[in-house]
Amino acid sequence: MLAVIATLNFIINIAWFLVIASAIFSWLYAFNVINVNNSAINMIGRSLYQLTEPLYRPIRRVLPDMGGVDLSPLVVLVILYFIWYLLNTTIAAALLG
Repeated sequence: MLAVIATLNFIINIAWFLVIASAIFSWLYAFNVINVNNSAINMIGRSLYQLTEPLYRPIRRVLPDMGGVDLSPLVVLVILYFIWYLLNTTIAAALLG
């Protein structure tokens, strides 16, 4: 059972860093810090978008329009932290204790 918990922790950590990377990339893109005509940068942006959009889409449907401010990455990070904390405190303690 420890292997399952460790694997879920690993998946949550990967999702956490993908959300942060996607948010940073979107800021760099919005402020024209990066060259969007570069094919490598464009590929990274598309990959981050395709990996994180399934997480953001249901949250964007629920959140009100904030006039250009996207809070869905923040909500996803809070949800990921809640799942991680629940997994490591309640579920792991119940299975191991």
